[in-house]
Amino acid sequence: MNKPASVNVPQLERILLGRWAEERVHSRKLAARDEMGPGNHLAMADHRQRVREQMAALVSDGMVTAAFPEKFGGKGRHGANVAAFEELIAADPSLQVKAGVQWGLFGSAILHLGNEDQHEAWLGSAIDLQVPGCFAMTETGHGSDVASVATTAEYLPDSDEFEINTPYRSAWKEYIGNAAEDGRAAVVFAQLITRGVRHGVHAFYVPIRDADGEFVSGVGGQDDGLKGGLGGVDNGRLHFTGVRVPRTNLLDRYGRVDAGGEYSSPIASPGRRFFTMLGTLVQGRVSLDGASIVAAKMGLAIAVRYADERRQFAGADPVEEKVLLDYQRHGRRLLPRLAVTYAAGFAHADLLDRFDDVFSGAHATDEDRQDLETLAAAYKPLSTWHAIDTLQEAREACGGAGYMAENRLVDLRADLDVYVTFEGDNTVLLQLVAKRLLADYSKEFKDVDLGGVARYMASQVVDRGVNRSGLRQLAQELADSGSRRRSAGQLREADTQRELLTARVETMVAELAGKLREVRRAAASEAERILGDNQDMLIEAARAHGELLRWEAFTNALDGIEDDGTRTVLTWLRDLYGLSLVEKHLSWYLMNGRLSMQRARTVGSYINRLVARLRPHAVDLVDAFGYGDELLRAPIASGAEAERQDESREYERRRRAAADAPVDEKVLRARAKRKAR
Repeated sequence: MNKPASVNVPQLERILLGRWAEERVHSRKLAARDEMGPGNHLAMADHRQRVREQMAALVSDGMVTAAFPEKFGGKGRHGANVAAFEELIAADPSLQVKAGVQWGLFGSAILHLGNEDQHEAWLGSAIDLQVPGCFAMTETGHGSDVASVATTAEYLPDSDEFEINTPYRSAWKEYIGNAAEDGRAAVVFAQLITRGVRHGVHAFYVPIRDADGEFVSGVGGQDDGLKGGLGGVDNGRLHFTGVRVPRTNLLDRYGRVDAGGEYSSPIASPGRRFFTMLGTLVQGRVSLDGASIVAAKMGLAIAVRYADERRQFAGADPVEEKVLLDYQRHGRRLLPRLAVTYAAGFAHADLLDRFDDVFSGAHATDEDRQDLETLAAAYKPLSTWHAIDTLQEAREACGGAGYMAENRLVDLRADLDVYVTFEGDNTVLLQLVAKRLLADYSKEFKDVDLGGVARYMASQVVDRGVNRSGLRQLAQELADSGSRRRSAGQLREADTQRELLTARVETMVAELAGKLREVRRAAASEAERILGDNQDMLIEAARAHGELLRWEAFTNALDGIEDDGTRTVLTWLRDLYGLSLVEKHLSWYLMNGRLSMQRARTVGSYINRLVARLRPHAVDLVDAFGYGDELLRAPIASGAEAERQDESREYERRRRAAADAPVDEKVLRARAKRKAR
């Protein structure tokens, strides 16, 4: 007899901690300290002060130095740094964001865009918080369109200085962390102008406040005030009028200006220079991907544990009410999202490996960097959207208890909201991914002769003919021979899932390539129209690409699981992820002839079977995330609900057993009917 599948929770937890387990565990222990807990219910000023104190605790602990060079107390361990940083979500998202501004943006910009002299001058004080810093990129009028920022930095050879100006109101730097109160300096992104030529966006180190916290001459700003979340971060606006900084304050790794005003760069192409410069700051997107997954894990841990204890509505036993997770619909709400979270976690582990490889220099070619940037741009939107969706569903699944602030779900939901629009608006990032997919598609034909292109086009015609004439559907139906079990069996096979997910990406990219092939030869207005008409498909293709990559990451991770029971359960969870994607896009598969109606009908029913199979393992799967009561800080996930339910059931048993127990009206009516017969 086969042994029932089970989850080896300690082993799975070790796997999920990944390559930088030690750093993650250390960060979680730090986050679990009482003084590191969330301050969402404090007044804004008090919350900001609490986060300042928490930032000082991070410095004292030494965790912030991991990615910096040894001469500044660091270890040059870029992946370890991001892994530890992501876990700060468990403390307070405000702390995670403020730390990200200080060390992930301000400090990293100095490190990656500056030279050795600039490192000596500014990096140490950024690391130890002597100089709290800002990352002044976004403008009121240009959010994600960084290349078009209006702030200028013009070189003045007579004084060997740059003059920085925000020429009008919408050029003000907006939503800038640390700008409202704490920032003493900023890395300001501005259009570099010298000798009457604009050389595009470059970064400058600009002091903004004196030792007393007052703006220096020419710098002004405003407090953004109360926001929808992240109350502990002092976001604000900055503007510059005739602000002078020495020529040596230009962070000049990718572009420099000599004393005579001559501009030079190791990268000749302005476009490539710009994207290379921004690529060095990809850490923000990588960390947001991971942090959003942590938030989703916490939300699911709270909701699943509660649903395994909370009882509602009497079943066959009038005393023993059913727990929420035993209801099919409740499992359908939570378990597919759990599957997505596992897939996203395995994909993020791969992304973090690539990030470390690039920034350690192990694999740092231009192609490696482009791959990293594309992956980060694909995963960050999917994970931030998933976190918001999961936290909202978890909140609703916990009923009124989920709405109570003490259970954290509403606060996590509010704090994570802005993640979908900073470090790149999600829609804009997915357009970048789609463009890379199209570029790669074009490369496939770069060295192919006319005969090869003709053969490919002929195969496309045949494929379209097969799909649209229904022959593929007919073949599926004949193979299934009317058997729903055979249909479901085909769908649960990894090769079938891979084929379906891959086909969706390849079909959309090929169709887009055909529609956009005239763009290069078209006039600007016509090219804009063509791109605009196909924007929605561009974004959908990029999303499909990210979903496929996550499925592949999950599938690859199964090979590393030694425990048979754990591998079986996670295979079911992988299947749930893959088939949930098919169900989500079922209309596409039907309209494009990729699934027969017979096989399509089995998708939902097989998902229900997987949810039922996974139900007994749901708590183990969230326990393997490793977030205990001290990190979740949610009473409904602490076991208190089980105690209440046990008390309730014991009371009902005693009451019913008592000699003077009241008789239910329904029972009396039933007795009366029997006597009447």
